[in-house]
Amino acid sequence: MNRISLEMTAAMVLYVVVLLTSQSALVYLGDANLYLRAVIVLIPMIPIGLFCWTVVRDIRRLDEMYLRIQFEALGFAFAASALLTFTYGFLETVGAPHIPWLWVWPVMGAMWMIGLRIARRRYQ
Repeated sequence: MNRISLEMTAAMVLYVVVLLTSQSALVYLGDANLYLRAVIVLIPMIPIGLFCWTVVRDIRRLDEMYLRIQFEALGFAFAASALLTFTYGFLETVGAPHIPWLWVWPVMGAMWMIGLRIARRRYQ
């Protein structure tokens, strides 16, 4: 595993730990001050920021070929995520169960990974 993958994995593991901890804390502090609860639910954004910083730093270091692959993967992720989220949003209007907005980002990440596989295969 290269350094960037290790950093991204560490940021995601940290996110999961912080998210679970903040959600548990929220259960115990359910009747606490609104501002304290807001801080608790926003704390998981710190590891997400670290993840985004790692991605941007990695992209800045790429050569032209890998930059093109990333660009195509992100274009695919943008379009596919929009298609999936809009489709499900329309399905919710006719009775599909509500899915929280928290799932949009993981969908975008998954579409990025799929886009990377497609783009890498294209340039082999």
